[in-house]
Amino acid sequence: MVTTPSLLVDRLPPWLAHVLRAQRGPVPWNAVLRGALAAAPLLVTVLAERPTAGVPAALGAMLAGINDRPGSRRASVTRLGVPALAGSAGLLLGTVIAAAAGGGRSLVVLPAVVGALGLLAGALSSTGPVASACGTQVLVAVVIGAGMPLPESGPVRALLFLAGAGWLLLLRLLLPSPGGLGNGPYRLDGEREAVAAVYEAVAGLLLAAGGPRARAGRAALSAALDHAQDALAGPRLRRRASSSAERRLHAQYAAAFPLAEAATALAWAGVSLPARIAEGPRGLAAAVRSGGSCGPLPAPARTDAGLRALDDALLRAAAVFDRPAGVAPGRHTGQSGASALRRAWSAAGLEYGLRVAVCCATSTVLAQWLHHEHWYWLPATTVFLVKPDLGPLVSRVVCRAVGTVAGAAVFGVLGVLVSGPAPLVATVALCGALLPVATRHFAVQTAVVTVLVLSLVLLGGEPPASWGRVVESLLACGTVLLVGHLPMPGRRGHGVRAALDTAVGAAHRYLGHVLDAPEDHALRGALRRDAYRSLARARTAIDLSAAELPPVSRHSAGSEGVAGALEQLIDTTTACAVQMDQRAAELSPAHAELLAAHLSELDRARAVPAG
Repeated sequence: MVTTPSLLVDRLPPWLAHVLRAQRGPVPWNAVLRGALAAAPLLVTVLAERPTAGVPAALGAMLAGINDRPGSRRASVTRLGVPALAGSAGLLLGTVIAAAAGGGRSLVVLPAVVGALGLLAGALSSTGPVASACGTQVLVAVVIGAGMPLPESGPVRALLFLAGAGWLLLLRLLLPSPGGLGNGPYRLDGEREAVAAVYEAVAGLLLAAGGPRARAGRAALSAALDHAQDALAGPRLRRRASSSAERRLHAQYAAAFPLAEAATALAWAGVSLPARIAEGPRGLAAAVRSGGSCGPLPAPARTDAGLRALDDALLRAAAVFDRPAGVAPGRHTGQSGASALRRAWSAAGLEYGLRVAVCCATSTVLAQWLHHEHWYWLPATTVFLVKPDLGPLVSRVVCRAVGTVAGAAVFGVLGVLVSGPAPLVATVALCGALLPVATRHFAVQTAVVTVLVLSLVLLGGEPPASWGRVVESLLACGTVLLVGHLPMPGRRGHGVRAALDTAVGAAHRYLGHVLDAPEDHALRGALRRDAYRSLARARTAIDLSAAELPPVSRHSAGSEGVAGALEQLIDTTTACAVQMDQRAAELSPAHAELLAAHLSELDRARAVPAG
């Protein structure tokens, strides 16, 4: 018997198995091209014999490149632009702090300021991915602004940083994707692909019904709906030229909601369905990609409530696809500012913010005490390491150590083979091209970023320091590993508990609406999306906690049972909504008993104390 590598990984402890796992997928060639072209501002400054001016621009482009993930162009305005503004402000603030502290050296002022910023940025980072990216860029830019010796003034550095990130964002908005979709505006190719993926996920769930992959199919459908919702959010890029196409996409996305509901109900029933049943949703997916009408769609047999709901949803979707665009775009129901602030100052936000503050302050004190030439590397590295977005704590530390050593070794070899500014600019361009693929594994990303940063250090006029970079990174790893396992006020695991509480609240709101106002389909769809999205976030938090070392992971023990009971409740609520629609009647006694049983199971699971 031959054991595959994936089976070997599954047999390892969760905290070690996470180190060996990497994201998979096709190479995003458009992002690779943007990453290479992002070095253009640096090249311009080198040709103008002002290479130090290109360093902040290259840093802005690098950090924006890390945030340049697959998605729509409109979503990238927020995902890349807002963190870039935060980083630019952080760079300016760092230079001001350095001047106030006297040459950027202080064992009191700098650690206190960086620690306070870490508390604020860490708390806000818990509210969402864009806020997390903003917190990271602010902290990194502050320490770079305070410690990196560049001749440019603080305002000039901030503008150059913003220009580098803005250049990458401009490339993201203007460059067409290779193999653009259909005949519609290429500006909307990300949105069209996201909506088409929803219909493909509906087809996948229908084919998985009654089999072992039904649960994975439902999770994939939920993820596709989340991705499409995010892709359609954000500012319109051109109001007049693309308004009709945008309205059409919003209408097509809304038409997928009843299909997703019917498919979920059929999967919940646990009955296998014929392969022909997936042809309709796949035809709709093809129509989204081509920008044309869907044509005739095969209708399923109307033998039960789920199949009748699927047939009705296909008919309504076909009508939407074939009519002229005239539906106003739906609104993205994101969290409000007040809700974000409440989450930031919740127990989970403060727990994370406190750990970020202690890590940043400690690393800054250590760096200042060592009086190293590149002291800012230590706190900047700590900022990345302390972020749970990048994986469990031990996984982050191991990947950072391995990646830094590998990157320093590669740069050491390059330093022997080539010299001069031109090869360094070429190295920065190559690293920028590799970054979109390297972000799939933290160790690879670290290696690429290490080579890029060491190149910028030389272009900035500082002495080479490959092994100094290794030492600083290892010190940061030790600092974060120690602080990450220190006992803090209150209980650990606030993040998992907060995510589960949010998901439970969303599920109860969804269930209450189905029972009280089942005829309001628009609000029902929004509440169903919120319930499934909150459940997905809770599962992500649970998986992250489970891959920590046992002293940390035990604090979220039992949370998987809560998530499982919650998933059963939400799926059953969806099936009940479909049944009530088709029968035009109140909830049947059988479904009422199931809902009561799932509610009891959820209460029992939540009552189990964590380890």
